[in-house]
Amino acid sequence: MTDSNTPPTFRRAAPPPGRTPATSGATAPGGTLRLNKRMAELGLASRREADDWIGRGWVKVNGEVATMGMQVTPDVRIEINKQAQGQQANQVTILLNKPMGIVSGQAEDGHTPAITLIQPQNRWAEDNARFFFHPKQLQSLVPAGRLDIDSIGLLVLTQDGRVARQLIGEESVMEKEYLVRVSYIGFIEPDGQPDRLLQINDGDPVSTNVQAMFPPGGLNKLRHGLSLDGQALKPAQVEWQNPEQLRFVLTEGKKRQIRRMCEQVGLKVVGLKRVRIGQVMLGNLPVGQWRYLAPHERF
Repeated sequence: MTDSNTPPTFRRAAPPPGRTPATSGATAPGGTLRLNKRMAELGLASRREADDWIGRGWVKVNGEVATMGMQVTPDVRIEINKQAQGQQANQVTILLNKPMGIVSGQAEDGHTPAITLIQPQNRWAEDNARFFFHPKQLQSLVPAGRLDIDSIGLLVLTQDGRVARQLIGEESVMEKEYLVRVSYIGFIEPDGQPDRLLQINDGDPVSTNVQAMFPPGGLNKLRHGLSLDGQALKPAQVEWQNPEQLRFVLTEGKKRQIRRMCEQVGLKVVGLKRVRIGQVMLGNLPVGQWRYLAPHERF
């Protein structure tokens, strides 16, 4: 077992191909939709950003200055001026290797929020992105998704609403990959019949060669067939990386999802590390350090 104060070690998985989320062209019954929604669907801006630009007169529809709240058809020509483009070009997205004990968002229960780590002294020395740090980059910098306080790995913080929508929008199907170290206690099937053992070693979890003890049916359930909060989970990719570590690839992110999934099949999570979001890998980024998302990188 790993000491609770020592981050667990993980073996890196090979990066599978990424996946690009689909966009929706859904319209109102009359065949129109709000301009800010259409701009978001086209990847031009987030809805909030679009409203800001429309209010400033920076958006034209079919050559005419757009108005707030206007409805458009999907085939309209939308133009944004250079001021909007310049504002967007200055927005940064940051990749952080979040340590254990740090919360993703707002400070809670005395715990430190991730944004406090975004300081020049914590920037990865090998970051070759041509950005210079400025305190203004911390304004409107928010996590695009969350990572539990007792988990480590890749956390994305961004000023760019387009990135946030891509990662955590309602229609997002972005893959997120995790390496999960587990121990095994045993479990009972829903019908009350034990699959193998309810408890092992007088209740002590098995922490070595877990794969040999874990029933194959449990792995199938992790892949598809479990529910959380009364809702069926989407299919997941789950496979053994080594006898004590699983690799999960999810396209959804319910609160503490992997830990709760494992509990349902008699596994206890010993350590959890996120190593990939979409096509962006954590790579060699050290724990507690950050780098900029490079201009050529795409989730």
